[in-house]
Amino acid sequence: MSENTNAKPLYILLISVHGLIRSRDLELGRDADTGGQTKYVIELAKSLARQVNVKRVDLVTRRIIDCEVAPDYALATEPLAENAQIIRIDAGPEAYIRKEELWDHLDSFADNLLTWLHHQSEMPDILHSHYADAGYVGIRLSHWTGLPLIHTGHSLGRDKCHRLLAMGLTMEDIEKRYHLLRRIEAEEDTLTNADLVITSTRNEIEEQYELYDCYTPDKMAIIPPGTDLEQFHPPLHRCEDIAFAKVLEMFLNEPDKPMILALSRPDERKNIVGLLEAYGQSPRLQAMANLVIVAGNREDIRELSEGPQGVLTELLLVVDYYNLYGRVALPKHHSADDVADIYRLAALSRGIFVNPALTEPFGLTLLEAAATGLPLVATENGGPVDIIGNCHNGLLVDPLDKAAMAEALLTLLEDTKLWSEFSGNGLQNVARYYSWDAHAQAYLRKISMLPHREHLHKTPLVAKTGRYRKQAIFTAIDNTLLGDSEGLEHFVKLIREKRKTFLFGIASGRRLDSVLAILKKHRIPMPDILITSLGTEIYYAPQLIADIAWTYHIDHLWMPQVLRRIIGGLPGLTPQPKSELSRFKLSYYYDSTIAPPMEEILTLLRQQEFTVNPTLSFGQFLDIVPARASKGQALRYVARQWNIPLERILVTGGSGGDEDMLRGNTLGVVVANRHREELSILSDTEQVYFAEQSHAKGILEAIEHYDFFNL
Repeated sequence: MSENTNAKPLYILLISVHGLIRSRDLELGRDADTGGQTKYVIELAKSLARQVNVKRVDLVTRRIIDCEVAPDYALATEPLAENAQIIRIDAGPEAYIRKEELWDHLDSFADNLLTWLHHQSEMPDILHSHYADAGYVGIRLSHWTGLPLIHTGHSLGRDKCHRLLAMGLTMEDIEKRYHLLRRIEAEEDTLTNADLVITSTRNEIEEQYELYDCYTPDKMAIIPPGTDLEQFHPPLHRCEDIAFAKVLEMFLNEPDKPMILALSRPDERKNIVGLLEAYGQSPRLQAMANLVIVAGNREDIRELSEGPQGVLTELLLVVDYYNLYGRVALPKHHSADDVADIYRLAALSRGIFVNPALTEPFGLTLLEAAATGLPLVATENGGPVDIIGNCHNGLLVDPLDKAAMAEALLTLLEDTKLWSEFSGNGLQNVARYYSWDAHAQAYLRKISMLPHREHLHKTPLVAKTGRYRKQAIFTAIDNTLLGDSEGLEHFVKLIREKRKTFLFGIASGRRLDSVLAILKKHRIPMPDILITSLGTEIYYAPQLIADIAWTYHIDHLWMPQVLRRIIGGLPGLTPQPKSELSRFKLSYYYDSTIAPPMEEILTLLRQQEFTVNPTLSFGQFLDIVPARASKGQALRYVARQWNIPLERILVTGGSGGDEDMLRGNTLGVVVANRHREELSILSDTEQVYFAEQSHAKGILEAIEHYDFFNL
């Protein structure tokens, strides 16, 4: 139990979107998405729940209703411990899909999770996202609620990209298969906005996070994960009867020889084909030991997805090429309960555990193997450097040097004294450095050092009129509502006819005075709510009362004077007149012929550690607002205030500044105009309708498309 006793017991919300997550019988190795991270978040949730100053832990993941997977993953909630549970949130298709296909559904996941949180009796104290997709969700929740965000990357896109390029893949192939550009962008944003980044090793900070624009070692903490020492322990006696031995006897001519064991997913990055080739090229190694590769579960290789199918097929081809029959085992099935026994079987044979991955962010299997008494041979890239450095129980190798890998294995097999020394060191030091209770206590100490932040409470409505609560229409002004006088006339007529049935709102980059002038000029009825200055100001009609709670919320880390010094020196950026500026909005004219591309401006802002939200609209207006401010974030705040589900809010836009307002669960509309190309990224998004008609006529077209007034 932790001795850290904060005055207020903590409620911690963990977010891990992808993979198959359940409380028991984890399907580790089933695919590339169900591996070490899955086990990590389950164990983290359980270990945190055991601490005396933690009252509640929720592990949030995606709900899956699919006959191809177990029905467990369709349960909305599942208990993990007395004060811990798995929460499953709907997002995108019901079927199980790989993480690379989830990006277009993460905004909906975030909206649904926010709705779930608002139905809870209390808000969490901490949000903790795991992997880039959860980081994307976590940023949005943190901005919407004001809650602090902790992040664990598990693996990083920039590092993965470098490794894949080194393997000969082109950027085109990498992007087509892994969608790495979206992942890296999400990682950059998460690193910029997170309050604390938890890593497993120093190598992760110095060699992987260092590749990112927002590289801030000061807000990174090394807290290595633990291992379950009750499950993973050495053999109880030399003659222990282990059932899995019968499985291996079907493959091996001399099953009593020492076992070289590799256990991982059938993923090309795990480099198990390279290990098999190293074994095949060394007659000495073949004479001394068998090679056992446990690579997930399979029925028919031909029915697997492209990646695992390719790896397993290549393994069989290499076995055949080197004629390794009788010396190599590739079992088709193993259960989660078998894993510890497989390690113990290898330890009884005085074998070795090997992790030959091209890069390994941490290496939970190394801890499990060490806890059973197995010496290690592991990649020198990533987490194994710290594990073997702490435990003194193995050798590090270059995973691309097959001869060196074989030589390291032979060294441990031939030197019985060294084998025994490494085995004993592993047993002693895993218990010392890598228990889950030690991890949880270090975690809570780090959390206690974070500055206290008030989350955004729901405030009473300025005007509380039930008739407006059914649904809402929010629209941008320039090149969306305006631009076609005939269409605007019809739209205004519709507003007047239906006004009692819906809330009417404006969301504009313009200041309030400019918006009011336009409304008066075009005889547009006064909206119920005006979101102005690109989401930095919210006003309630008819008195135009400003929402002070929103102003206080978005002021977090806003430093306009420093921003002006950094941005003002860039070529092609000219400050807009004071009439276009406001307290929380810096605005520039952007000349694309000489100004840096937006990607370079984003890089500069991240390198200077600014948590801001820059937007380029109509190809010529650059606005910078606080990270917590945007049209979309203000819209979600208003929707909560008025208790209107996002699914009943029609949102219309026509330029880049409207993007986050259109994403997620709102009924999005992109009207036809010459700037809609800025929103082309949304063309495949499920709930965004691209109207054929322009401006106000496009809004009317979308109202009919969604049958809005009959929802």
